[in-house]
Amino acid sequence: MENNQDLQRLDYLLDQQKVAFNAQPFLSYEERISDLNTLKNMVLDNQSALIDAMKEDFGNRSADDSKIGDILTTVAGIHYAKKKLKKWMKPQRRHVGILFQPASARVEYQPLGTIGIMVPWNYPLFLALGPLTTALAAGNRAMIKMSEFTPKTTQVLSQLCAKYFNEDKVAIIDGDASVAAKFSSLNFDHLFFTGSTNVGKLVMRAASENLTPVTLELGGKSPAIIAPDMSIKTAIARLMLGKTLNSGQTCVAPDYIFVPRGKSGEVVEELRALFNQMFPTVDNNNDYTSVVNDGQYNRLMGLLQDAKEKGAKITALGQNPHCDKTRQLPLTAIENVTEEMTVMQQEIFGPLLPIIEYETVDDAIAYIQRHERPLALYIYSFDKQIQRHILANTHSGGVCINEAAFHVAVEDLPFGGVGHSGMGNYHGVEGFKTFSHAKAILSRGKISLTSLLFPPYGKSLHNLVYKLFIR
Repeated sequence: MENNQDLQRLDYLLDQQKVAFNAQPFLSYEERISDLNTLKNMVLDNQSALIDAMKEDFGNRSADDSKIGDILTTVAGIHYAKKKLKKWMKPQRRHVGILFQPASARVEYQPLGTIGIMVPWNYPLFLALGPLTTALAAGNRAMIKMSEFTPKTTQVLSQLCAKYFNEDKVAIIDGDASVAAKFSSLNFDHLFFTGSTNVGKLVMRAASENLTPVTLELGGKSPAIIAPDMSIKTAIARLMLGKTLNSGQTCVAPDYIFVPRGKSGEVVEELRALFNQMFPTVDNNNDYTSVVNDGQYNRLMGLLQDAKEKGAKITALGQNPHCDKTRQLPLTAIENVTEEMTVMQQEIFGPLLPIIEYETVDDAIAYIQRHERPLALYIYSFDKQIQRHILANTHSGGVCINEAAFHVAVEDLPFGGVGHSGMGNYHGVEGFKTFSHAKAILSRGKISLTSLLFPPYGKSLHNLVYKLFIR
């Protein structure tokens, strides 16, 4: 399809979904459950095809990475939404002060309409269908712009959605950056974007022309702090899966580690031992995911080269002499890092792990405070006072204590960034509210005392009101 036709089709699909929404502006509980069941069946009935597609897009994508990071998380989110939906949809009663009595007040959560969802390449299924789950639960329709870097997954998902849904309910969009730019400028009722901070700025600027509200799920450099009381061996065991899942190509992967002064060597050895236990070989290991494409691989190699030239100590923790061909880059520790190194200025998004030594926990906190607020923060300590101190003095989208990344998969926790790592939340009831309008409703029956407030002013009632509520 020519590019102009792709762009024109976006307008057509949006118009089609808006017409369909206006014909059914408030779906019943039963209709929403039906949509969620259809989505669940689509994933479960076709998981092999989806896993194969993601493997082809990455060159080598571990089937277990796809099952854990894309299939399991998506289906768990659907189950949770189904379980909670009746409670979420129930109108909420609100208090009415004596001044406005007799009356009742409530909030009803109304679907917004058509939701635009922009998906990155790293978890192409979960980051498409996770937001879609919440959008459907809230009674909306959705257009989903997939990444051009996952063409096979886009193809399979497009075919499946066309089979399981009408395109006026769910439509999958492919295409390059020009299609993405057009997509972000459409007059959606809400635009949901997951990706880099730089692209997020462009998306928000385009959406502002239509005053389209946006949720931005961005990234940043998510730090981990190993406190003095914590065993290095235990901390690394708790951290490792969050860093190696999808070869670190995860927005909430630990980006760098703070360790007590003199502990870097022990950290590297524990990382090496556990990594080699998990991945005895790297080259052509089906359990170890490749860097997604040559561009991302060359970017990561450039970060290593820059760090090395500026005095860092580089230690590959696994052996793969053919990683240039397979893009299976071993987990690589980087010691003696400085803020002048590019690896400490950009989100890494890969299997590189800088290590910073600190004198006190407050030194680590001060470093975090000097930089943009991250999407996640990881605290490794069993000392409650240290935990509380770090929590009270840092800002981040979310936190794991003695774990890494799993807060994303806890369905009842909101997920989102703060500052440069994003705005807005989804997952849980917060996601339902993101894709709903909280409509305030004040209702009066046959009795109304409003006439008592009519002019002329100076009546004793007015004086009473002023005495009760203003003085």
